[in-house]
Amino acid sequence: MAVATAVTLFAPDPGFVWVLPALCAFPLFPFVTLAEGAIRGEGQPETWLLIAELVLCVLAQSLVLGTIVEASRGRLRRRPRAS
Repeated sequence: MAVATAVTLFAPDPGFVWVLPALCAFPLFPFVTLAEGAIRGEGQPETWLLIAELVLCVLAQSLVLGTIVEASRGRLRRRPRAS
């Protein structure tokens, strides 16, 4: 995300730099953009809103994937409970 933002800000032609972050957030990103479009109505969203949605989707997806990996390794069950 930082590299894509830096390229967008400082390169004369950023090209397709936002393709990889969008693919990393793809499972959740379409639902968020559809919900945002339904709330805002017609029209092009602002760039900052689109980037904020992308960042939140990447963070949420990494949290879910990390939880799935930890659960599949069994580490969540071996941790002692706090009393």
